Amino acid sequence: MTGAVIPYDTKRRREVITPEGIALTFVVASRAARFGAFILDYLILTFGAVALTFLIAWVAGGLRALDGAATSGAGEFLGVSWTLAWFLAWNGYFIAFELGPRGATPGKRAAGIRVAARAAPGEGAARLTAEAVIARNLLRDIEFFMPVILLMSAPTGQTGAAGVAGALWFLGFMLFPFFNRDALRAGDVVAGTWVVEAPRPKLPQALSTAVGARGTSEVTGARYRFGDDDLAVYGEHELQTLERVLRDGNPAALASVHAAICRKIGWHPGAGDERAFLEAYYAQLRSRLEGGMRFGRRKADKFSN
Repeated sequence: MTGAVIPYDTKRRREVITPEGIALTFVVASRAARFGAFILDYLILTFGAVALTFLIAWVAGGLRALDGAATSGAGEFLGVSWTLAWFLAWNGYFIAFELGPRGATPGKRAAGIRVAARAAPGEGAARLTAEAVIARNLLRDIEFFMPVILLMSAPTGQTGAAGVAGALWFLGFMLFPFFNRDALRAGDVVAGTWVVEAPRPKLPQALSTAVGARGTSEVTGARYRFGDDDLAVYGEHELQTLERVLRDGNPAALASVHAAICRKIGWHPGAGDERAFLEAYYAQLRSRLEGGMRFGRRKADKFSN
């Protein structure tokens, strides 16, 4: 007798109840996605630090060329600036990004995951707090950097048993996510957080609008180009409504929507070219909304800012 195979995504699915009694479903981020985000973030940090070092070295080289006693103070200032920038980047990179509205570093965003508050068993959804973000990131030094430093110095033979202890320390924390169902690292356990999938929102399948979508009417030859102010008056709800009208192709509905949009944006509607006008408006409005989404800006409807 064999049991049914449960898809891996289903095993990672969790449900929490908001204070309003609404059930929200989350998918816990996979260990591979978290590891990939971790590597990407440290590559960004490392390349950023190297670029800053070359920049400061280049400036310092220019100061030495001046060969003046007055430049010694400037050199010290550059050294202090480099140290301060390195400290802030190494300790503030994760905290600053995870305190943002997206709760994710660039690495996590690329992997499609984010940090969220973890609901305790039997309790509802919780809000991600600054204290939790700071706690989970400060613990990273204990989980990763301190044992790594011990391991790096162990081959010299000067650390002795400390190197072995560092190796055990490192392995204990690195394997920690494999011994719990939510793939939590020690920092998540202490801070009450978890990392969940955050797929990027997408608009529904685009409507094929033929030549009119490129702004030129096949009937009259008129070219429709709308400015940012013309397109800013509508959002995703109106876009979906316009798409339904174009798919249905009812002449009366096309004329009515055409007149409504023209009135809203201050155009003077003609007659006989309604579909080409609407296809062009649909395509350009869709492009504008999708462009906003790439930068984390959403306009749900005409009432949204």
